[in-house]
Amino acid sequence: MKNRWKSNPFVYTAILLSALFVILVASAIGLGYYIFAIPEPEGLSLASWPNTFTDNFAVWIGCENERVTVEEIGIHRLDEYGLWVQILDQSGQEIFSHNKPSSYPDRYTMSELLTLSKSEFENGYTVFVSSYESPEGALNYLIGFPYSVGKYTLYYNGAHVGRLSPVARKVILLAVVLVIFCGAAYSFWLSKKLAIMIAGIRKISRHSYSPMKEKGVFGEVYGSLNKMDEEIRRSAKIQEETDRTRKEWISNITHDLKTPLSPIRGYGELLADGETDDDTVRNYGAIILKNADHMEKLIDDLKLTYQLEAGAIPYTPQKTKLIRFLRELVIDILIDPPFSKREIGFESSIQETEAEIDPGLFRRAVQNIVINGLIHNPPDTVVKIRVDRDGENWFIISVRDNGNGMSEAELFGLWTRYYRGTNTKEKPEGSGLGLAIAKQIITLHSGTIGVKSEPGAGTQFEIRLPLSP
Repeated sequence: MKNRWKSNPFVYTAILLSALFVILVASAIGLGYYIFAIPEPEGLSLASWPNTFTDNFAVWIGCENERVTVEEIGIHRLDEYGLWVQILDQSGQEIFSHNKPSSYPDRYTMSELLTLSKSEFENGYTVFVSSYESPEGALNYLIGFPYSVGKYTLYYNGAHVGRLSPVARKVILLAVVLVIFCGAAYSFWLSKKLAIMIAGIRKISRHSYSPMKEKGVFGEVYGSLNKMDEEIRRSAKIQEETDRTRKEWISNITHDLKTPLSPIRGYGELLADGETDDDTVRNYGAIILKNADHMEKLIDDLKLTYQLEAGAIPYTPQKTKLIRFLRELVIDILIDPPFSKREIGFESSIQETEAEIDPGLFRRAVQNIVINGLIHNPPDTVVKIRVDRDGENWFIISVRDNGNGMSEAELFGLWTRYYRGTNTKEKPEGSGLGLAIAKQIITLHSGTIGVKSEPGAGTQFEIRLPLSP
């Protein structure tokens, strides 16, 4: 039950609206204090306090021996609040003052007193005017306050206000009810929208999501959910394709391992019978060694690709004469009996250059690319290797053949570990790891490798490497 309340959007909406209401009330109160209050020694007071203080100051005014005086408590209040007072006789002449600024005169006319009673803040003070009934008649007095206090009087028809009071209460009540109703309606609407989004997220997790129309206030959110579903479906499809390719590769590599194992077992059994002459033993032994060598190469390829991926293979680059290195690699391939009758060309636009490479790994990468062009093309296919300089610090090695070429589908999966092309009938015993290993090694050398190919027009690999990684 507790978790249900926590997951209910209506509760969060109600809390949000309540918090907003409290903030608005607190802001209104603060604004009221800011507008209608002024500071004084004892704290904040209403802005009407100066007028009230002025009217009540008369209780501290008195007459002794026909001389106007102010009681000590009145003087203390004036000093405490930073105020000044000026008492005038019936003709407007000053007869008493305390703390009065020099900018104010000693005599006033009735029109000047009327103007001061309505004046705004000036010369650092707002002046209020009141009167005191002395035994000799009415005396006017002025008190100056160091606050900017506005003086406004509001007049209204009391009878009309009295009649409007019930209507006002009904209007206020109706407004409160309307606000509550609108808040509740909005909360339910928002809860419904949130429920749709939550349901959509749950459907995405169950792979049963249907795209929603990207419109309305939450159109952007719906668009994000649609995009998320597309990405998840795409990832799932890629994962499914990867799993399928991996299973096919495992099936192929298992078959490839069993293929040389069968003749090894068969000829081994024949040798074990002991009914063969020396020439036959030598022939059987050669066949066994050939198939064992093929199995060893398959296992080495599998081991190397995972070592490269895990970074568990030693990488020791050293300065190597690149042109000589590649020439010797071509010669080594041509003296290998399976490729002794094939044609491999080599040319270079530079005389010689030194590059920092790991000789063993780099040899494996280039050799895999060259041999791949030989074994998956007709016997009359020509493979050409060319070296060019690209700027001061880069070189390019291109390996081109005039063989069968590849389709876009074959190019797409060419660097995948678990991929074997469709044109492998010439040499079906390939591991499917040669090009994946080559790319891993080139990447380890801080280089890049690309391929261009068209069916019937041959294939070209291009390796781009820095002279110094």
